[in-house]
Amino acid sequence: MRESLVLSRRDLDFLLHEWLQVEQLTKRERFAAHDRATFDAVVDLAAEIAVEHFAPHNRAADEHEPHVVDGKVVLVPEVAAALKVFGEAGLVAGTLPEELGGLQLPQVVSKAATVWFQAANVGSSAYPFLTMANAHLLLAHGSQEQVDTYVRPMAEGRWFGTMALSEPQAGSSLADITTRAERQDDGSFRLTGTKMWISGGDHELSENIVHLVLAKVPGGPAGVKGISLFVVPKFLPEGDGVGERNDVVLAGLNHKMGYRGTTNTLLNFGEGVHTPGGRAGAVGWLVGEENRGLAAMFHMMNEARVGVGLGATALGYTGYLHALDYARTRTQGRPPAGKDPLAPPVPIIEHSDVKRMLLAAKSYVEGGLALGLYCAKLVDEEQTAETAEERAAAHTLLEVLTPIAKSWPSQWGLAANDLAIQVHGGYGYTRDFPVEQFYRDNRLNPIHEGTVGIQGLDLLGRKVVAGGGEGLRLLAETIGATTARAASTEWADLAADVDAAVARVGEVTATLWGAGDPDATLANATVYLEAVGHVVVAWLWLEQVLVAGDGEGAFYAGKRAAARYFQRYELPRTGPQLDLLASLDRTTLDADPDWL
Repeated sequence: MRESLVLSRRDLDFLLHEWLQVEQLTKRERFAAHDRATFDAVVDLAAEIAVEHFAPHNRAADEHEPHVVDGKVVLVPEVAAALKVFGEAGLVAGTLPEELGGLQLPQVVSKAATVWFQAANVGSSAYPFLTMANAHLLLAHGSQEQVDTYVRPMAEGRWFGTMALSEPQAGSSLADITTRAERQDDGSFRLTGTKMWISGGDHELSENIVHLVLAKVPGGPAGVKGISLFVVPKFLPEGDGVGERNDVVLAGLNHKMGYRGTTNTLLNFGEGVHTPGGRAGAVGWLVGEENRGLAAMFHMMNEARVGVGLGATALGYTGYLHALDYARTRTQGRPPAGKDPLAPPVPIIEHSDVKRMLLAAKSYVEGGLALGLYCAKLVDEEQTAETAEERAAAHTLLEVLTPIAKSWPSQWGLAANDLAIQVHGGYGYTRDFPVEQFYRDNRLNPIHEGTVGIQGLDLLGRKVVAGGGEGLRLLAETIGATTARAASTEWADLAADVDAAVARVGEVTATLWGAGDPDATLANATVYLEAVGHVVVAWLWLEQVLVAGDGEGAFYAGKRAAARYFQRYELPRTGPQLDLLASLDRTTLDADPDWL
């Protein structure tokens, strides 16, 4: 696959350097060893490996799903080969500190690199990206012994990591998990229970698999307040390698419509097939404080949520680029004003409706990429900004944007894939072209790491009211700073539209929470999420065109055209949505289950 069909390096350079000005981060002590050259070299390396080692087997991994032979998971061999190249390049350790063998990169640069792999082959890239998030959690919440034991081999690419939250009977309702962790005299725990939907839960791609498992210690509080977090390896560590097999058993593989290159598993902990030390129960060690496991796990979940949003953007982006390439080369039909039936057909990109679809997709994927990289830079600000006030502000803004960064690209990146199929016409839903696989892969992202509905409840039910509404106020102030800069430019009308939408969001939020009925307030939380997401992306388009200015050439003209499209076709969607929310409509709340 050509690099130009995977992702736009020109757009990444624009976002990283012209807009976010990531080189300014090198003035901070943590990133002082870097400069623009090293940042660009990492992105160049990622693009090269993604195009040469990940993209070529994307279709093969989709057509030949993981399967079990003699108790072991079998994948197409190209997966292991690609992951070996990824690990040897040091990319797993991209953001880890130097003392752990890491490159100590800013998160925003690391995300710009990893999005290449998500666009090239989202199934194979899931293994190292879960591992990276696992390592970050242990670095933040684990003991020094756990960091030395687990993070170092993961940083080297020798061990991979997962997170094991859901259970067959509980799904997203983590308060109802039943996996138990019994304390042992040596300080370890023995875990028994079943975990479902565990991506990367079993394979032969690495020497070991490090599971981060949510479980309850008997006697603890009920519900989520009684959840603890444990590190449970597939093989027990021994020296610098692995020893006895732990009591973690693959019970089955789930076969999804997309992400087929990623094993998705049902795992039994403590089944008794393997009995370390002569007794059943998977050996695990507590991470952080007992009964504080969910708070620790959210460190990984929030990173994964931004990662899911970027993955959804990446799939939408590569679908858009394929559709754009097809539209430029496929000839069919003639302009409406053309009267000569003998005139040659024109490339379909000349037709207004095809341009409409491509502009829509462009506005979604370039807006989504801006959103994901902005959130990644907020992580850097949260960790390294010069003052405590700046770090706290970045944290607050990231908190309110995370559910949007996960869900908005998952909805609209998928819409871009839908449009890519439409641009291809009848060929689009055949396997002769890759856009149908991109759509299937991306359809998983509205569910990954919490459904759209859960993100809506998180945004409206928690994030915009936390701290007396501090997050929403800060977001409005941040957007207001942009619109103020735009007031005297040719984009004053877009700035005014964004200002009006932000004000309306504030009014509607107050109306919703002034109703005195939490059920009515949250009944349409998904509509609220979608509306606020569109307002945020409209703001990010304003940010982009202010940087683009009067820049010459097709690239800058394309930015201006996509921003106008979003202003005129997309932002107006929020008006009826906010009106519906302000009316405290009870249609969904009052619907009797017998009517459905």
